[in-house]
Amino acid sequence: MSDPAPPLERRGERVTVTPGASPHEVRDPATRDEIRRAAVWLGMACAIALVVLLVQPLLIIFAGLVFAALLDGGVRLLGRVLPIGRGWRLLIVCLVTIAFLLGTFYLAGVQISEQVTQLRSTVETQAMRVTGWLSAQGLMPGASDLSGLSRQALSSVGRVTSWVGTAVGALTTLFMIMVIGLFVAMDPRVYDRGLQWMVPEADRPEFALTVNRMGRTLRRLLAGRLLGMAFEGVLTAIALWLVGVPMALILGILTGLLAFIPNIGAFISGALMVAVGFSAGAHVGVLAIIVYVVVQTFDGYVVIPMVAKRTVDLPPALTLGTQILASALFGILGLALADPMTAMVKTAMERRSERLDDDRDGAGDSA
Repeated sequence: MSDPAPPLERRGERVTVTPGASPHEVRDPATRDEIRRAAVWLGMACAIALVVLLVQPLLIIFAGLVFAALLDGGVRLLGRVLPIGRGWRLLIVCLVTIAFLLGTFYLAGVQISEQVTQLRSTVETQAMRVTGWLSAQGLMPGASDLSGLSRQALSSVGRVTSWVGTAVGALTTLFMIMVIGLFVAMDPRVYDRGLQWMVPEADRPEFALTVNRMGRTLRRLLAGRLLGMAFEGVLTAIALWLVGVPMALILGILTGLLAFIPNIGAFISGALMVAVGFSAGAHVGVLAIIVYVVVQTFDGYVVIPMVAKRTVDLPPALTLGTQILASALFGILGLALADPMTAMVKTAMERRSERLDDDRDGAGDSA
């Protein structure tokens, strides 16, 4: 090993560099190029493996960003009427949201809890009737066979433990989503600068424009979803109450919440609505079907097109296909986040197409 070289000064700091060639140094340019290519492919393979292994944490982070966009939309909307600091507007949005949730559950808590218990027993009774009729027709195994299969499926798993674990995991996930969203909504510029810093400097303007459009699209999508959820929930509760369907309040709340997931949410809420209606009699069940058809028709042909014109217009077949794929790959969280994913990917692809068109037009003008 050679003697140390004199200290050098770099950016105001003095460093000592050892001279001489390294035994691991590759001097052949062709070999260095091949090593670089292999390193790139190996890095891509490792990145894909990490994404597959960490898909659930990544979904939680994405859900936190969606929640941050929801809070940011409320802050921006409030800023149009209150010229105060962003922190105060965010505090107002959070307090109003908490007050609304607490007030709703406080005023209707007893009725909702009673109706939830009644709804569960009603759905179980109706399900047993349907399975009994199907078993009598020979279309599915009998009750004894089903109970045997259930015992075999649950023999190695404690039912109470699994339900408690699921509930605790869901609450923990929800808490993490809300914390991430709140931190991002407090100062989104910090995270935006961090993302831009990791992008090559020449590509930062295009990246900033794409991210800005994606954020605006996400805010508009969530605003439209909230408006549609509120309208559908209130309309369903009022219509079911007018025709005499039991548990109209809880059915309206469930319909509004499930409206966040288009297509699939409407099917689930409709099944619950019809099951509860038929538990009160055949004529009430028919009225529940009519209410479901009328509400969904009005929502599909009037409300959704009006909201889509002012927010984000996603083709129904594309939305349903994305929901099926996301639910199969990522579970219930992927199903809930399918629409935001689709909207953001659609926005990025549209911007990519605009950029290619601009480059093509620029090349044609220069020619």
